[in-house]
Amino acid sequence: MKIIKRNGTEVSFDIRKIVNAIRKANNEVSIDNRLTEEQISSIAQKVSALAGDLNRAVNVEEVQDFVENQIMDQKAFAVARKYITYRYSRALVRKSNTTDERILTLIECNNEDVKQENSNKNPTVNSVQRDYMAGEVSKDLTKRLLLPREIVEAHEEGIIHFHDADYYAQHMHNCDLVNLEDMLQNGTVISGTFIEKPHSFSTACNIATQIIAQVASNQYGGQSISLTHLAPFVDISRKKIRAEVAEELKDVAVMEDTIHRIAEKRLRDEIKKGIQTIQYQVVTLLTTNGQAPFVTVFMYLGEARNEREREDLAMIIEETLNQRIQGVKNESGVWVTPAFPKLIYVLEEDNIREGSRYWYLTELAARCTAKRMVPDYISEKKMLEYKVDRNGEGHCYTCMGCRSFLTPYVDENGKPKYYGRFNQGVVTINLVDVALSSGGDMERFWKIFDERLELCHRALLCRHERLKGTLSDAAPILWQYGALARLKKGEKIDKLLYGGYSTISLGYAGLYECTKYMTGKSHTDPEAKPFALSVMQHMNDKCKEWKAKHNIDFSLYGTPLESTTYKFAKCLQQRFGIIPGVTDKNYITNSYHVHVTEKIDAFTKLKFESEFQQLSPGGAISYVEVPNMQDNIPAVLSVMQFIYDNIMYAELNTKSDYCQVCGYDGEIVTVEEDGKYLWECPVCHNRDQSKMNVARRTCGYIGTQYWNQGRTQEIRERVLHL
Repeated sequence: MKIIKRNGTEVSFDIRKIVNAIRKANNEVSIDNRLTEEQISSIAQKVSALAGDLNRAVNVEEVQDFVENQIMDQKAFAVARKYITYRYSRALVRKSNTTDERILTLIECNNEDVKQENSNKNPTVNSVQRDYMAGEVSKDLTKRLLLPREIVEAHEEGIIHFHDADYYAQHMHNCDLVNLEDMLQNGTVISGTFIEKPHSFSTACNIATQIIAQVASNQYGGQSISLTHLAPFVDISRKKIRAEVAEELKDVAVMEDTIHRIAEKRLRDEIKKGIQTIQYQVVTLLTTNGQAPFVTVFMYLGEARNEREREDLAMIIEETLNQRIQGVKNESGVWVTPAFPKLIYVLEEDNIREGSRYWYLTELAARCTAKRMVPDYISEKKMLEYKVDRNGEGHCYTCMGCRSFLTPYVDENGKPKYYGRFNQGVVTINLVDVALSSGGDMERFWKIFDERLELCHRALLCRHERLKGTLSDAAPILWQYGALARLKKGEKIDKLLYGGYSTISLGYAGLYECTKYMTGKSHTDPEAKPFALSVMQHMNDKCKEWKAKHNIDFSLYGTPLESTTYKFAKCLQQRFGIIPGVTDKNYITNSYHVHVTEKIDAFTKLKFESEFQQLSPGGAISYVEVPNMQDNIPAVLSVMQFIYDNIMYAELNTKSDYCQVCGYDGEIVTVEEDGKYLWECPVCHNRDQSKMNVARRTCGYIGTQYWNQGRTQEIRERVLHL
């Protein structure tokens, strides 16, 4: 069994330290009040058993809580007081500066909390460490100076989660839907250098990757671009190449169709090189936060403005899918699955049925999903139903990153606008804690729920106020040069924070466990489902109320919960103990999802979750867990067609692993040892994570740098839906 110290380092559990700590407190009381050696040994054994029952690495605070409780169970109250007093005095000493030691353990790569915080960051790399160091300082400032004490305490107790506190000290925001069209067509400025409109497709792709990197370095969330914004440059290259071919062959008697054929072949080569530029630069770039840009590439034929552009966009999409099927080479030269860019493919009438015009692209997308887990799928049909603006018109557009969706918006000219908008930040409510705090009493549940939602409301306003007054000079690429706006130097961004131009997100987690505790049933049960839907509706009603009050677009968001799932689970266990079916896992369920262990078929799951996704307008994604589907593409296509007719945004989770030691390219598995989950090759039993490539869908996007123990257990326990 492992124990995590306060500085984040992980060591083996040592029962002797518990015995010694109790003895010290015991020796400070009168003989009549002392525990016997047998009692001390019994307490230590009981604490060890309680820690082992958690089936995960415990932290020092949890162990000390167990010790206190066990001493009091022995009625040794004088000893308990001494133990508590000593613990409190040591806490005061540590409180004077806890940041220094965490940073030092971070640099030496023995801080388990930080090492497993982000599945796409390698904590041994200098740039990642630098970002984490800055994050520790930011979190320290945030907790001590910038946030109200009640919000900090609620965050630390796992009642709410104040996301991205490591960036809160700066005036930074969450996600972006980059206006690549404006930047390419009208020019932009990167690092003080003016970049004019590109004169070829390949140049446009190169500029796009530079924009992606710059944007990623000036915010902390995901960003999305559309391939549609690159499509006009295909025809620019076509005309340029055609002129070159004609010049080369001017002294040769050739037919026009020969010139056309040669030009189109060269154009295809240029498209291939351009897409390679995007794929390889995104994968190999390291932004200032120490990871590849968290970027989503949107593929939607319906965005094309004319027939020529639509055909050119189809060529770009085809090449993008082909290159992702191939993958990227790892250090051993083996083709593996990259985490980014994430791909989204829109299912529409022109590509969803066999025989439709772009069915060949949908078949290619299915092959890509079966091998590389992407693209994910948006149903144009369902999105046009859900995303309706004030004029009654439906819209189809991409999310900002993995799932954060903007709400419909019409500008002052009555035109819909999505590109150039952003999200201000997220605060998540722990629904499981609300339920457990109520003790199962429905009236008390709704009262506590409102109190916690009001706490989230105040926390979200803190995020908003932190951005308010920010000058455009803070991030010129965003605010001055077209990614989000074209503000003047020295101008404040405030007007972009109101009226629905940007969103701010109320996240939620653990709807399944909340429903299970309050009703005794899963929310998939017809008797429990109405309660679960009423919880969702109540949060939507609160967002609507806050929006009317502040003119800020509050929106309900199905939180991805990468590291927070483990944090929430640990906090629940500390506050309420182990409750079967509710707190007996080291994770809680993402957003509204069906529990990962619940046996349900893919189509039933997607249909069920579609009702909840509709009530999550600020963002949500559903998935189905499937085996290796590379030899069953028709089944993948069937799921895709079901998505088109039934749910707005969904994905298929497959496996895509490789062992660098023995060359095994099947599924790398998890094994449990000494209370900890480890990744292991089933053939050669290699456990060295630096010598294997593991890709898993973590929470809407692919992770490749491993996960904390809670998320690892969740991945391990997923059942197949197909």
